[in-house]
Amino acid sequence: MDTAKKRGFFTKGLDGIERVGNKLPHPVTLFFLFAAIVVLASALGSALGWTVENAEGEEIAVFNLLSSEGILYMFESAVTNFTGFAPLGTVLVTMLGIGIAERSGLISAALKALVTSVPKQLLTAALVFGGIMSSMAADAGYVVLTPLGAVLFAGLGRHPLAGLAAAFAGVSAGFSANLLVTSLDPLLGDLTIAAAATVNPAYADGMNILMNYYFMIASVVLLTIAGTFVTEKIVEPRLGTYKGTYAGEEGEDMTTVSPEEKKGLWASLIAIIVTSVLIALLVVPSWGPLRAGLPNDEILSAPFFQTLVPILFIFFLIPGVVYGIVTKNIKNDTDVANQMGDTMATMGMYIVLAFAAGQFVAYFNTSNLGQIFAYNAAGWLSDAGLDGMLLVLAFMFVVGLINLFIGSSSAKWAFMAPVFVPIMMKLGYAPEFTQVLYRIADSTTNIISPLMPYFAIVIAFAQKYDKKVGIGTLISTMIPYTIVFSIVWVIMLLVFMYTGIDLGPGANIFYDK
Repeated sequence: MDTAKKRGFFTKGLDGIERVGNKLPHPVTLFFLFAAIVVLASALGSALGWTVENAEGEEIAVFNLLSSEGILYMFESAVTNFTGFAPLGTVLVTMLGIGIAERSGLISAALKALVTSVPKQLLTAALVFGGIMSSMAADAGYVVLTPLGAVLFAGLGRHPLAGLAAAFAGVSAGFSANLLVTSLDPLLGDLTIAAAATVNPAYADGMNILMNYYFMIASVVLLTIAGTFVTEKIVEPRLGTYKGTYAGEEGEDMTTVSPEEKKGLWASLIAIIVTSVLIALLVVPSWGPLRAGLPNDEILSAPFFQTLVPILFIFFLIPGVVYGIVTKNIKNDTDVANQMGDTMATMGMYIVLAFAAGQFVAYFNTSNLGQIFAYNAAGWLSDAGLDGMLLVLAFMFVVGLINLFIGSSSAKWAFMAPVFVPIMMKLGYAPEFTQVLYRIADSTTNIISPLMPYFAIVIAFAQKYDKKVGIGTLISTMIPYTIVFSIVWVIMLLVFMYTGIDLGPGANIFYDK
């Protein structure tokens, strides 16, 4: 029987999205086209007088990029738009360290040790779980776990894009969930408390930044199971058998760790422990320069969390060099420099993508088009007169829609919280509940937004295994995660609502007016 006839309606729909998406120009060309569209739209919006009033009562108008001032801006900012593109430095610096760990043989040996020690049926779940927990290290999961997932699956003879998708889903769609407190909790929590204070200052005084902590802990378990299911039952079968080549498979036995490799792994483990202790001395003591004397209740504001990129570089570099020396894959400093150079040579396409994406993102932000759309969308929803679950679902839909245009979670919540927290309080819903709705919708749509800053790097990683991968391929692969994560998250939310379980310490779902 023709395998095409076996494909269900949903799978055929994803195939259609992939075909349409991949008929679009190359991602580099597409980002340049997006930038051109923004320039033209800014001129149109300026001519039509598009404006909006923000929460502080200030008027935001479209900045015309085709005006004399706008044209001057585009020329003067071209270099800084590229060098200031958020993921560029993070990706390149981290990849320098990863390159040493990879080319010295450390990553390959570590993967073989993992394959031989962990039950294969748990590997997908471990990858999704690791992605979810990576939000502790801010955006580092995009750079570390996404390519690692592809390598891990390829080494096991599974489709590398399925591994990449599983890691990407955990890192991005599961960004709000964690077993620990992350930097996102105070970022969103402070905005929610401030918005609640406009209605009931006394209630706001009793709120805390851990208002969603219980819900997010439970979400880790739920999303790990959901992500594993989507990967193994939907994504991997749809991708089929991987027919490409994997560099690590050329005559390499992925099921046996040689004595020399074991010796190198033990040496690199000792190097990791020593490095961890030295880093801890910079963070844990009150005098530590990466703590800056902050008390325990303010530790999330410590410089440590802003220095994770160089710390990750060190954590890959030192064990990689030690492993290479022990296994004789690194004989001198020239070998280290050459391996770093070889790694950067493979990042050429991403650098080109970053230049194009950097221009587009900068133009879009400078034009104010995103803010105007987002404020208007919020206004439409607040004026719709919805109530109950209709308002809940409509609010989540609008958040997801806005997230396709504005990636920053805190930036969106900064203008949405003052609008929707009071509205929901008047309808009997607690501010803590409104924030949970926001976090769900904001997380689940990250993975299908081409405007998300790390979308380009994920495409670049995927193209290492399939040169034909485009925006359509990635979006069609990630849509099942968005759908399933949204459904199971809403179901869990209903369970919390109807059982009366608190969302966090002292955080109820309903607000007693």
